[in-house]
Amino acid sequence: MNIEVRAYTDNDIEAMVTIWNQVVEDGVAFPQEECLTPESGTAFFAEQTYCGVAEDTDTGRIYGMYILHPNNVGRCGHICNASYAVDRESRGLHIGEKLVSDCLAQGKAHGYRVLQFNAVVASNVHARHLYERLGFKQLGTIPGGFRMIDGSYEDICPYYREL
Repeated sequence: MNIEVRAYTDNDIEAMVTIWNQVVEDGVAFPQEECLTPESGTAFFAEQTYCGVAEDTDTGRIYGMYILHPNNVGRCGHICNASYAVDRESRGLHIGEKLVSDCLAQGKAHGYRVLQFNAVVASNVHARHLYERLGFKQLGTIPGGFRMIDGSYEDICPYYREL
């Protein structure tokens, strides 16, 4: 695989919606409960500051994607937030690391000073280890902050990194 992370185009929306919805359907990482349609996905991705896709440049296959957007407004508008999704069949191939690394560069390029994750589920150990390896700091723990798909509650761990 020759993976390159690049800005999304309209041609990527179908793959992006599919990958995003896999994470929503898993119910263990994203807060969203409703899946995107091609129409709602088109609008949702267009609203973001930046969206990147991880593409195999040899085959054109999209393996993952991310969204980058403000975490807040006004006096806190310099803090951004992001979400990452990797195709179910491609997890463990270090696609997430490429996505997060590109996101850090894009966040800085778009004038943000801090990247903050509000709700990293405590049991998402692969994501947490990746973030910590890339220099993110955990801010604390919010007990029972995430409702899992089975109805149980899991702690969330906010993280941040200066850009």
